[in-house]
Amino acid sequence: MINNQHTKELSMLAIATLLISTSGVLGKFINLPPPTIIWLRCALGGLFLYLFCRYKSYSINLKSSKDLPTILLSALLLGTHWTTYFYALKFSNVALGMLSLFTFPVITALLEPLFFKTKFNAVHILLGVIVLVGIYILAPDFNFESSDVKGILLGVFSAFCYALRNLFLKRHVKKYNGTVLMLHQIGILSVVMLPVMFFMDVSNLTTQYPYVILLALVTTAIGHSLFIHSLKYFSVSTASLINSVQPIFGIIMAYVFLNEIPNVNTFIGGALILTTAIIESNRSGKVKKNSPS
Repeated sequence: MINNQHTKELSMLAIATLLISTSGVLGKFINLPPPTIIWLRCALGGLFLYLFCRYKSYSINLKSSKDLPTILLSALLLGTHWTTYFYALKFSNVALGMLSLFTFPVITALLEPLFFKTKFNAVHILLGVIVLVGIYILAPDFNFESSDVKGILLGVFSAFCYALRNLFLKRHVKKYNGTVLMLHQIGILSVVMLPVMFFMDVSNLTTQYPYVILLALVTTAIGHSLFIHSLKYFSVSTASLINSVQPIFGIIMAYVFLNEIPNVNTFIGGALILTTAIIESNRSGKVKKNSPS
C-alpha cells in the first residue's frame, strides 16, 4: 500500500516537473519584459487558481495570522526567483538558463538541515555535487562580459531564492492545500508587482496573450500547485533532486519550438543531471517502503 502511494505521488511530481519545465521555452519566447511577464503570470494564474478553489470549495483563509510572515516572504522570494530566471533566459538560452537554475537542489540540501534541524544527508550532497558537475560541463568559458555568463549567474541567484522559498513553504504544506498556498503567493505578487505595468513597455501585449495564458495556466496554476502538493510526501531535497529532470524536458522543448540545438556538452551534462534524479527517485521509494506505517 505504501509503495503504491509512493508511485502515485512520484507520478504527480513527474507531471508537475514536466509542466513547470514549459517555463523555459515560454520565458524565452514571450516578447515582453520579464517583470511584465511575471505580473501577467501572477494575475492570470491567480484568477485560474481562485476559480479552481471556489469550484473545489477550498477555504482560502489563513488558519493563523502567524502564518502570514512566512507566506509573504515566500511570495517575495518566488517573485524574485521568477524575474531573475526569466532575465537569465533572455541573456543566454533555455539550456543554460534552466541548468544554472538547477543548482537549487545543492543549495536546498545544504540549507534544509538549518531549517528543520535534521542531519546532513551525504547522499543528497553527493547527488547535488553530480548535478553541479553536469552544469559545469554545460557552462561556457567564464567571462563576465559574456551574456551567457550573466545568464548563468542570474540563474544561480534565482536558484538560491527558489530553494529558500521551498524551505519556507515546507512548514505550511500539511496545514494548507498546495493550490491555496500558490494562490496566496501569486495573489501577493499581483499586488506587489502591479506598478511594473505602468513603467514597462507593453505595446505588443495583445500579440503575446496566448503564450502568457499558457504560462499562467499550465506552468503556474497547475504545475506549481502540484509541486507544492508533493512537498507533503517528499522532503524538499528529494523533490528538488527529482525535479532536476526539468532542464531535460526544457532543452527538448527548446529544440522543437525554438530550434535551439544542444551540443555534446549539453548531452553529457544533462545525462548527469538525469542520472541523479533517477537515483534519488529510487532511493526515496526504498526509504518510504522501509519506513514504519
